[in-house]
Amino acid sequence: MRTIDKSKPVMVTGATGYVAGWVVKTLLDQGMTVHATVRNLKDKDKLEALETLAVQSEGSIKFFKADLLHPHSFKAAMQECELVYHTASPFSLDVVDPKEELVDPALRGTQNVLEQANQTYSVQRVVLTSSVAAIYGDTLDLRKSPSGKFTEEDWNGSSSLYHGSYMYSKTLAEKEAWKISKAQDRWDLVVMNPSLVMGPAIDPKRVTSDSFALVKNMGNGMFKSGLPDMYCGIVDVRDVAMAHFRAGLFPEVEGRYIVSGHDSSFLGVAKALTPRYGSSYPIPTKNVSKWLLWLVGPIIDSSLTRKYICRNIGYPCFLDNTKSINDLKMIYRPLDESMNDMFQQLIDHNLL
Repeated sequence: MRTIDKSKPVMVTGATGYVAGWVVKTLLDQGMTVHATVRNLKDKDKLEALETLAVQSEGSIKFFKADLLHPHSFKAAMQECELVYHTASPFSLDVVDPKEELVDPALRGTQNVLEQANQTYSVQRVVLTSSVAAIYGDTLDLRKSPSGKFTEEDWNGSSSLYHGSYMYSKTLAEKEAWKISKAQDRWDLVVMNPSLVMGPAIDPKRVTSDSFALVKNMGNGMFKSGLPDMYCGIVDVRDVAMAHFRAGLFPEVEGRYIVSGHDSSFLGVAKALTPRYGSSYPIPTKNVSKWLLWLVGPIIDSSLTRKYICRNIGYPCFLDNTKSINDLKMIYRPLDESMNDMFQQLIDHNLL
């Protein structure tokens, strides 16, 4: 059990990211000092939202240039930090070269950050943002689970470089993190495995998460013919940030944590938006048939391969979040609150 000194700086990698932004806000609101790593210190527009958060809080922020693919680039930012949050990793389902765009940054970034932790003697704990993608690759995998739910004991064994490449990258990166962690005993590793993250962004005009693309398409008519009959866990980004905060500061936490508030379908997400927005926006109200999706899906979206459709469409997904509730004291927001806050933010910023 390690007790983190809250007066010491805390490093957050990829600080302008969707989840990272809320982690930074949570730390600043607690009066802590954040060492925020970014790829480009000259992109003042991208840093402005985080600077504003610092002004509005009791905490402070300092920016450092760092690149996932460059060894030692996290050295300056990690100095004096007892707690490190490694959130930076690419999230995109539509890629041309999965090895170059997803696997290498995820794997090498994890190696570079954790090897720097090995060389920085102040570090006591590293909290890694992984994903339920490292727990399962296809919802059909649930048939192998004796409990009928995915748990922290499960590992994704069905994804590969060309089938679920994003899931594959998260799996490789997390396994590498555990390998590096177990080779030493000075700092401990806690891993967050959030499901599909929804909810408002710190800086909505610059968010690149595919979650926002999905919700935009629910409001712009892209899915007027129907939604894929897909199931997943859903969690509010603000809850993910709080889970990260507690994972860093609660001395007794250990291991992996599924961070997920709701088991839902894409149609269930759309239904959460319907009462408030259904009369003004073309919120989808039905699923598209699996055979039609199998026929045209790969043409519309390269990530919707026929193998992916066969192994994911129409199969339910259940995630066991008991450990996060017990250890991290999580109380998850209602799904309609997450979705309505997110959709309204898109409207307010003219993104729909």
